[in-house]
Amino acid sequence: MSTATQDTKNPAPPPAGTPRNLVELLIQNWSLLVRSMRANVRQYGMLVALALIIVIFQIWSDDILLRPLNVTNLVQQNGYILILAIGMMIVIIAGHIDLSVGSLVAFVGAFAGVLMVNHDVPWPLAVILCLLVGAAAGAWQGFWIAYVGIPSFIVTLAGMLVFRGGTQILLDGQSLSPFPEGFRKISIGFIPEMGPYTQYHNPTMVIGLAVCAVAVWQEWRGRQQRAAYELDVMPIGLFYVKCVAIVAAVMAFAMTLSSWHGAPVGLLILAGLMVIFAFVMRNTVVGRHVYALGGNQPAAKLSGVRDKRVTFMVFVNMGLLAALAGLVFTARLGSATPSAGLNFELEAIAAAFIGGASASGGVGTVLGAIIGGLVLGVLNNGMSLVGIGTEYQQVIKGLVLLAAVGFDIWNKRRVGS
Repeated sequence: MSTATQDTKNPAPPPAGTPRNLVELLIQNWSLLVRSMRANVRQYGMLVALALIIVIFQIWSDDILLRPLNVTNLVQQNGYILILAIGMMIVIIAGHIDLSVGSLVAFVGAFAGVLMVNHDVPWPLAVILCLLVGAAAGAWQGFWIAYVGIPSFIVTLAGMLVFRGGTQILLDGQSLSPFPEGFRKISIGFIPEMGPYTQYHNPTMVIGLAVCAVAVWQEWRGRQQRAAYELDVMPIGLFYVKCVAIVAAVMAFAMTLSSWHGAPVGLLILAGLMVIFAFVMRNTVVGRHVYALGGNQPAAKLSGVRDKRVTFMVFVNMGLLAALAGLVFTARLGSATPSAGLNFELEAIAAAFIGGASASGGVGTVLGAIIGGLVLGVLNNGMSLVGIGTEYQQVIKGLVLLAAVGFDIWNKRRVGS
């Protein structure tokens, strides 16, 4: 009998790990999917929760929640909280907390009012000066925390009182307005229309397509990198489904905004911050040092991390972002008021913890902070649309925060066991 005949009757066994049939293929893919879900359980869990909240309030509010006007208002109403949430997430990752950001928002708004309303300072120059004031405030607090060794809770609690009192001094108990129209467009302005007339806002649609292209490229690049290091990758079919879902979500959002006045300027500011800080935290030495410092400070110091310098820079960054949030909030409100920024620090802290931050530090992502802030923003907006009283809204948000932190603790114990 020839060798060819023998090979036909007794084919060589498939390589180890190769699925023999469709059932084994499905089992293997399912296990990879489960491992991927477990590795990102908080992020995926909050995405699912956000989607469910949107669906519930969309139905409950008789389709008002996702109308273009309401979506635009939702973005503009929560932009400053999301800016604060990005900075607060980084502070919490480093193992600290900042209770002063709400008062700093009010102080910067008051300072902007004094410059622009009382002294007619050009608004671009006033914006730069306000950002410098925010950075200086963060540096002042960071010095006491990093180099003197006072706990961040105490330092920022003192800062909360100092900046709130400074706001009262600057404004003398009164509101300042009006602000220049160019300054107000930072928060309430839109990208100008360009190109031929269509049913949608052309620049916003172009931005949406660009975001889709970048997002899909990033997903493909991440998959290739994981494969190069022989790590588990999502099955190709599920990977395509994920990419299609991302494109569909981005384009639906872009089309919704385009059917009104287009993308708000505040959304572009927020998107730019998200891209910059996500890159810094994931791909730079400084970002890895922040994670190392919050995860295990003694080990990080032994590894060469300059813990005092990193902590100092974290609070300078938080002060800068708080100043930017104060400018955006003041521009939206149209006046500088002594009561501005009340409870903003609690909203930012809640957004960070709902978005996956750990109370012990060392865990969290910028995207998670955005997701957590959106969960709170949609809850606030949806409950207002259906007529739920503010007292019940506070109860519900408190229970959501408690559930998110409780889930984090349960998940850690499950993984540890």
